Amino acid sequence: MTAALDILKTVYGYDAFRGPQADIVAHVIEGHNAFVLMPTGGGKSLCYQIPALVRPGMGLVVSPLLALMADQVTALRQAGVRAAALNSDLPWEERRLLWRDIRAGGLDLLYVAPETLLRPDVLELLDSVKLSVIAIDEAHCLSQWGHDFRPSYRQLDAVAQRFADTPRMALTATADAPTRAEILSHLAIAETDAFIAGFDRPNIRYAIEEKDNPRAQLKAFLKRHEGESGIVYCLSKRKTEETAAWLQSLGYDALAYHAGMDKTAREANQLRFQYGDAVIMVATVAFGMGIDKPDVRFVAHIDLPGSIEAYYQETGRAGRDGLPSDALMLYGYEDIALRSRFIEDSEAPEPRKRMERQKLDALLGLAETAGCRRQVLLSYFGDHGAPCGNCDTCAEPPELFDGAIAAQKALSCIYRTGERFGQAYIVDVLLGVDNERIARLGHDRISTFGIGAEHDNRTWRAILRQLIALRLVDVDLSGHGGLSIAPAGRDFLRERPALMLRAPAPPRARRPKAASGAARSAVADVDQELFQALRRKRAEIARAQSTPPYVIFHDRTLIELVSARPTSPAEMAKAPGVGEAKLERYGAAFLAVIAEHG
Repeated sequence: MTAALDILKTVYGYDAFRGPQADIVAHVIEGHNAFVLMPTGGGKSLCYQIPALVRPGMGLVVSPLLALMADQVTALRQAGVRAAALNSDLPWEERRLLWRDIRAGGLDLLYVAPETLLRPDVLELLDSVKLSVIAIDEAHCLSQWGHDFRPSYRQLDAVAQRFADTPRMALTATADAPTRAEILSHLAIAETDAFIAGFDRPNIRYAIEEKDNPRAQLKAFLKRHEGESGIVYCLSKRKTEETAAWLQSLGYDALAYHAGMDKTAREANQLRFQYGDAVIMVATVAFGMGIDKPDVRFVAHIDLPGSIEAYYQETGRAGRDGLPSDALMLYGYEDIALRSRFIEDSEAPEPRKRMERQKLDALLGLAETAGCRRQVLLSYFGDHGAPCGNCDTCAEPPELFDGAIAAQKALSCIYRTGERFGQAYIVDVLLGVDNERIARLGHDRISTFGIGAEHDNRTWRAILRQLIALRLVDVDLSGHGGLSIAPAGRDFLRERPALMLRAPAPPRARRPKAASGAARSAVADVDQELFQALRRKRAEIARAQSTPPYVIFHDRTLIELVSARPTSPAEMAKAPGVGEAKLERYGAAFLAVIAEHG
């Protein structure tokens, strides 16, 4: 481990490993396989990069996206590591020169997409190369039950067999117990070679709100993140473009990203996001995996994501640098109905549909919990923790009430109106609203008309949303959102069990404070001028090199420089993230800025 620690300091600029990194690195250096589950931002890449640099030969890294490979290669080269990516976009002459370097032992790490790696000519060429490590990143893509399933990942077992004497690693931040078992089995990695570092991202503040006025809610959320980069996830391509245009009209540097866009435009927007300091990407789930931007300060879902795994991975794109970040999710009963319809209308076999229903139920449980969000999130992955104090339900515990009678009234009203009307109409009947449609249909004369006067409109909406989440009520989207009583709802009416429901928060309730200005707030007010000057210098260098600013130094490194105010290269080298190559390349420029603000 002496060599590993030396590389950690001289190349990456860190004095010590974090968490289980040291055990994983030592395990792989000794020639063992490893499965690594570690939260986003926990340092997974070091777990394979350092063994690849210590062991003889070239490290081979399988990665699902070109953007991720390009990001990793750029960062490694900045640190003085000989790294390259092999992909289908590489011109023939560059590919020839790359293979010449590989054969000559001139490369430390080679990144490759699974589709490229599995080509017979690539495998044959690699047969003649000494490999130090084979690392399969984003390994959850292998699971046929996962939300990011990639068929090509299923074929990587052939690579493991072909290079059986090379230590292989499977790494991911998102894998529940069945997915973990599938990865281990498929890649023939023993359970004794598994390292589970947990799922907790304590720097992320989770909040979930009823979708009331989505644009107003998003606007208020973004107001707390002025001058910061973030991601806004939408369900549809159209909504993505409309939301981006609306944010642009408010003065934000907002971009759209979805699979239906022209490839050139999509890639240009991704680069602007990666290189920018205050860019908002409005995207479908087509965007995100492999985005290594560490200073994403917020992730907002204005539509319900597909599962807890998807939610965890998408929110995990915030705060990769460990600084405080925010995750907001908005959802309503229409979201539940739409997600349910996606499942039922799919051509998937029934076992797959059953699992998707269970995943949706788990997500709705997270959305409707009255307890700590983080505890629910962690327990889904088999992890545990005390109440976090850093989510909306911890900051402002929701009020619970005995909802059995309210549920009976709502279900009775749905039944007596014919099980064909939507939420708004059912609420109007419960409240006894005097309108022409209710009178024309004669629903002002039924027994449930006006029996819900004890609750207001918002409370009844919340009750109906929870009944849908509990699968007591079904929603027929093809029938314009008509509500009907589900089989479990009929059982409920017959058995009349106890039922505790969440009361909606008052419209003007105090919101838990967001992690606003996270990076800036980590620096004392008197140091703001120096911090911003260092950021400007970093941006200037990055522009000159056509690289993202965070590849030069992370915000966390700049914060340490502001705090320590080094006056010499030796002092600057003590800051985390300042390795020998970066110190030699950028030390003088940053020391000069610090001296100017002395």
